[in-house]
Amino acid sequence: MKKQLDRRVGTASETEGAATPLALGDEAAAQTVDWDTRAGPARAQAYDEVRACALFTQLWLADTHVVALGAAELAHIGAHLRYFAVPANQEVIGQDEQGNYLLIVLEGRIGVERVQPGGGRVRLAEVRAGDMLGEMSVLDAGSRFSACITLTPCVVAVLDAQRLDEMMRTEPRLALALLASLARRLSLRLRQVSARLSALLSGG
Repeated sequence: MKKQLDRRVGTASETEGAATPLALGDEAAAQTVDWDTRAGPARAQAYDEVRACALFTQLWLADTHVVALGAAELAHIGAHLRYFAVPANQEVIGQDEQGNYLLIVLEGRIGVERVQPGGGRVRLAEVRAGDMLGEMSVLDAGSRFSACITLTPCVVAVLDAQRLDEMMRTEPRLALALLASLARRLSLRLRQVSARLSALLSGG
């Protein structure tokens, strides 16, 4: 995890002033859909920062998968986030897009869906307050595997790669704690997928 932090801090310094904080090629950068591009079609509206930061702090204090931090430290992380209210039935992450932001659900429910070649959709999961979406693309700037649609009116916190890089420069200890929390969540998700595959292969 320390190597990952050093690598991202170095990348941020080397590419300062570029269109994206990650060292992407021109083609990949051109395909990146950032939150500012997504927010308009999703009808997202800026949300009260004080209330949203309090929601974020409350949720993460109670989350066993997050590195143990105090309320003041979580508030510092919360200051690097942007907060938005999104109506129901809006796509907040698009399948196969190049992504550079993650979402933390503070209120409401969001469906995670995979669009099939024939056009149908398969519901993979539903996420609720405290859950994250899109964290893998923030770390590797890769394509999104699935689409994420608000099922109810939602409040979300947004962290993009540029703000994560800024946190690494100004508050590296908190950034490392955030990355460790992302790693724990990804590990849990992989274990859940492995368990489902094992059940399918065993005929359970």
